Amino acid sequence: MDGSDPRNGGEKGTLCVTGATGYIGSWLVRSLLRKGYTVHATTRDLAKADRLLPLWGGGEKLKLFRADLGEEGSFDEAVKGCTGVFHVAASMVFGVPDHVSIESYVQSKILEPAIKGTENVLEACRKGGVKKVIFTSSISTVTAKDNYGKWKSVVDESCVVLEDAIKSTKRKGWVYVLSKLLSEKKAFQFAKESGINIISIIPTTVSGQFLTPTVPTSIRVLLSPITGDPELYPILLSVHSRLGSISVVHVEDLCDAHILLMEHPSAQGRYICSVGSCSMPKLAELLSYEYPFFDAKRFTEDFHESIPSMISSKRLTDLGFKYKYGVGDIIRHSVTSCKE
Repeated sequence: MDGSDPRNGGEKGTLCVTGATGYIGSWLVRSLLRKGYTVHATTRDLAKADRLLPLWGGGEKLKLFRADLGEEGSFDEAVKGCTGVFHVAASMVFGVPDHVSIESYVQSKILEPAIKGTENVLEACRKGGVKKVIFTSSISTVTAKDNYGKWKSVVDESCVVLEDAIKSTKRKGWVYVLSKLLSEKKAFQFAKESGINIISIIPTTVSGQFLTPTVPTSIRVLLSPITGDPELYPILLSVHSRLGSISVVHVEDLCDAHILLMEHPSAQGRYICSVGSCSMPKLAELLSYEYPFFDAKRFTEDFHESIPSMISSKRLTDLGFKYKYGVGDIIRHSVTSCKE
């Protein structure tokens, strides 16, 4: 379970990371290199990777590949010689103009870059003989409410939001939710047909430090009560309304969980990755500790405290995974990194 590859004399093998210049992807590349793996990192823009090279410090163990989800065969070279692939790359489209129909937008803006892109990556894996893929999904594919609108006491990997419910309610960020849901569905369908072991990791709101030159979207969503971002704060509210709380995970813990799932011989299916949750008033309180200029009072007044559903990552911890960072650590690291 140490990730060694018998084809390389027991040394660490070679793994591919798609979307390597994004928030999760960039941290995952660094984590893998520090554990001794050789990494094939893909990105649509090699110039972005150049800016990350000093932070990765991979030397000869790091190889960069230009690859685009929309181009067939684009990932073929990147996955050659790899024992496993982390498919992290994803479309980050959240909204859709009111005048555009759901059907046309799904076809033109979601289906192609997300679902077809996932298929392109997996087809490259099939051709390259890759037998294990970790697919980075999202907590947006999960709901804490049952089919009757009642809150569940425990939310696990089986609590999948329904596609029809996404299209009918069209809550803020629904485009991203549908993109992740359909991409994951395609991945597991491909797994059955190809014999590739595809494992889905379901991160909650990912925050903490970051390597990217700009603040990652997930951190901007988490800190939107401070910034008052008119586009991202409604997304935070949408998450809260679907789950009854804001559930979080530190990016370093998330990447360590990715690696554990790749290394563990019995891992299969879906795994939620969440260290804990807090209500909006509690989140506001934690934000005010780290950023005293923020007035948390209105969040205490506008939201009623309740016992939120427990977002369970028991499947992951049963494999032996342990979190390093708690909710307070995540808020502190996020605010500190943005201030710096």
